Amino acid sequence: MIIFTKEEKGGRTEVSIGVVGHVDHGKTTLVKALTGKWTSTYSEELKRGITIRLGYADAKFYYCEKDNSYCPTQKCSKCFGDAKFARAVSFVDAPGHETLMATVLSGAALMDGALLIISATEKCPRPQTAEHLKALEIAGIGKIVIVQNKIDAVDEKRARESCREIKDFVKGSIADNSPIIPVSALHNANIDILIETIEKVIETPERSLNDDSVFYAARSFDVNKPGTDIEKLKGGVIGGALSKGSIEKGSEIEIAPGFNENGVFKKLKTKVVGIVQADLPQEKAYPGGLVALETSLDPSLTRGDVLAGNLAGLPGKLPECKFVVKFKPNLFDYVIGVGGQTVVSPIKTGDALLVTHAVEKSVGAVTSGSEKGVELKLKIPLCVQKGDKIALSRQSGGRWHLIGWGEIV
Repeated sequence: MIIFTKEEKGGRTEVSIGVVGHVDHGKTTLVKALTGKWTSTYSEELKRGITIRLGYADAKFYYCEKDNSYCPTQKCSKCFGDAKFARAVSFVDAPGHETLMATVLSGAALMDGALLIISATEKCPRPQTAEHLKALEIAGIGKIVIVQNKIDAVDEKRARESCREIKDFVKGSIADNSPIIPVSALHNANIDILIETIEKVIETPERSLNDDSVFYAARSFDVNKPGTDIEKLKGGVIGGALSKGSIEKGSEIEIAPGFNENGVFKKLKTKVVGIVQADLPQEKAYPGGLVALETSLDPSLTRGDVLAGNLAGLPGKLPECKFVVKFKPNLFDYVIGVGGQTVVSPIKTGDALLVTHAVEKSVGAVTSGSEKGVELKLKIPLCVQKGDKIALSRQSGGRWHLIGWGEIV
């Protein structure tokens, strides 16, 4: 098995860190404080004031030996001297609105760790705070830093009360022993302490390069401007992250389940003609951080996130795509994200479920259901194999809410 060394990683992004939490608790503002980039770039997101699609931003952390502190820029914010490069990371800003939970679960597949943002101005937990924590548990993301945001908007009594609420909320969960860092993302207060905690808690995992490559395409787009000459057009781009293996510039890849043409899904084969990671062109893409792959595909096939939710890898090496999946259900006691305690009823024949596997999402009808096993007929095929986990959501009050998870059998 080949394992990355620190020297081999160089200045490339090493980890992807999710930013999750309830709507309007300051996730996007915190990402801007850490990276200098505002991730809500879609007009509908700006108009509604919420993050709808996954937002991405790369950051470089620096360490000042003189002040023994971390900072998000090469110039130390305390002594204004030069700080040394520590690590490059990617942030995945997940939407907090409850109707967009499936997008959060998609983002969880791209995360090595997470920041759970909780506002000190509101009683904890809020509905989506609980839902996002459950999503992290389903995805098995245990490296969590809790960020107590908007500390500038409350007095000391409320700040301490908020901290007690957070501790009670995470007790017994995957975030039970996670550190709680009070910050003001709006005023960049305590950002240095937060970076230091991230460096200690969310370490760079060891990664093998010998496994078959699996690339999660969370977005796809056309980078060409209107009116570009035909000979200057660039191929379609897919953006996301490698979970394992590597992809080399010039190699051929397969995208599955592929392009939906009148209900028929066709796998796509294409050549990787360019790779960008950490805002720099690369010859090879590795796990850790977010990656953009420029392909030889017609850009009309990738515009507007048409291929988002697909997997990419070496031809013939991806899991089989299935319209019918069988899984063993593991249901929660109560529906997540619904006010009060709505009991989760058993899955039965005829139920409609939203299932999420990595970046893939599909809606299906239960053709047979029991506590021992469920068979689901899907509208969009999933590339899954035995042992994979899928998140299960059911409509409640006209919205999709988490009810549990399943293991593919």
